[in-house]
Amino acid sequence: MSTARYLEIAEALRRSILGGEYAVGARLPSESALADRWSASRGTVRRAVALLASEGLIGSRQGARRIVLRQERRHSFAELNSFAQWAQSMGYEVASRVLKRTHRPATPTEAARLAVPPDSAVLHVLRLRLLDGNPAMLERTAYAPWVAPAVQELPDDCVSIMNSLAELHGVVAHYGEHLIDAVPAGSVDARLLRVRRGSPLLRQRHLSSTAAGRPIEWTEDRYAAGSVTFSVSNSSPAAPLSRRLTPTTPRPSDT
Repeated sequence: MSTARYLEIAEALRRSILGGEYAVGARLPSESALADRWSASRGTVRRAVALLASEGLIGSRQGARRIVLRQERRHSFAELNSFAQWAQSMGYEVASRVLKRTHRPATPTEAARLAVPPDSAVLHVLRLRLLDGNPAMLERTAYAPWVAPAVQELPDDCVSIMNSLAELHGVVAHYGEHLIDAVPAGSVDARLLRVRRGSPLLRQRHLSSTAAGRPIEWTEDRYAAGSVTFSVSNSSPAAPLSRRLTPTTPRPSDT
């Protein structure tokens, strides 16, 4: 089965859905019809359709053909994709601007996440990410010392740092851990994302590691409201969703 082929079919269907060719509630053509349309095997089509289902764009009801569920920007965690890969696969024009690069000592959290000694020098990068020319996300990333020189040499308008690291240096992210919550926009975030100060921002913190488990980056992304919806598909036996409470005030003992 050609990986590129199923992604090509998924992207074409995704564009059709997001472009309004298939309205919410409409049924997609059958697998056999889609296979004929793209001269592909039904297995390849099935994989493409499964990817769209993992993104929450389509679903099935009581064994019927796949039905369009929504037409919004949805980022699925089913596959480990960079922001640029996700945006491009959804048919959006993506751009990035490095606003600041700083070599500084790692914070305690960064040192723990990147598995480096306390106060180790890390490269901290602040980037503004845009979708179709509109500010969508601010990215604050601490890069591990072993990969920092390769990141430092990339241009300020590099669309995807992770893609460039993979292509130029063979550094590939194989594992990801994601923490998601909401935070109010401070003055810097509000100005760069063109929102009101105090507006809610969707925050995603994530750690990327190599196949050998070597940490590459610890990142905090802050998305403007309405710019993206995260999709998580799981099952209780295979991938239970973990929920963490942020302690506020001490609770009285139950004893």
